[in-house]
Amino acid sequence: MSSFATVWENSTTAELSWLSPSGPVGVPAVPLMWEGHPCVALPFSHLALLDTLTDGQAVCSVTDARALPPGSPAVAATGRVTVTHDLSGDVFVDALLAQEIRKHPPTRQRAGGLLARRENWWWLPRIIVTLRDTVEEWTLPPRTSADHALLLTARPHGPAVNVVTAPAWPHTPGARIPLRSLDGTPLTTADGDGCVFAHQHSPDFDQWEHWYRRGPLHAATLTVAEASGAPAPRLRPLGLWARLHAHRSLVRACQQGITAAETRAGLSS
Repeated sequence: MSSFATVWENSTTAELSWLSPSGPVGVPAVPLMWEGHPCVALPFSHLALLDTLTDGQAVCSVTDARALPPGSPAVAATGRVTVTHDLSGDVFVDALLAQEIRKHPPTRQRAGGLLARRENWWWLPRIIVTLRDTVEEWTLPPRTSADHALLLTARPHGPAVNVVTAPAWPHTPGARIPLRSLDGTPLTTADGDGCVFAHQHSPDFDQWEHWYRRGPLHAATLTVAEASGAPAPRLRPLGLWARLHAHRSLVRACQQGITAAETRAGLSS
């Protein structure tokens, strides 16, 4: 097993990134292994976003210092991926559920037993993205602050990520964000579309926030064209009512994605 795969298997959170037709995209995920390959198994609330992974190329990374094994650098690998719609949830339950339960407390609550799985059936169907053929692996400095983020760009052999920081992360369209390496050295990037994103979670994972800034990248400066969220201090567990609202929103989004995928596959009644 490669050094990247070893770190991936032993980490708790990760990122999946790709170049969509409208620009770079990155999402947080739980790192899993399927048939000896790194993978993620995202719920069907992500269906519309994963529909933009059209060229079969992606980069998998583990960059949050809290997720990494002690003393390990951040890691990334790019290559060919396959996308599997596991609408029945059979693959997830048989091959991936035990792994995710160890790493993701909400999955332990929703699917840790047969009764929980019946009640939370919408959580079992998954979109599985598997890194089949690795083209390149590399190490990175880990993210140790909410102001640290991943920079996703295109390279000739596929998408690539670096870890960067900035004096501030404005969200106003047209704002210019000068990016720099964590060690303060000049950042060398090719001009083109860029996306800077990061994620942080509460100890119980009830909150797993994802923010990004996307737009043209020139001379290591990103001009904001699209933005969502912002770096946040350490997140605390949600209160009861906020947790119920978030749960209901997630149930609705997953069920809508499952229905859309079943209709597309001709499986709906």
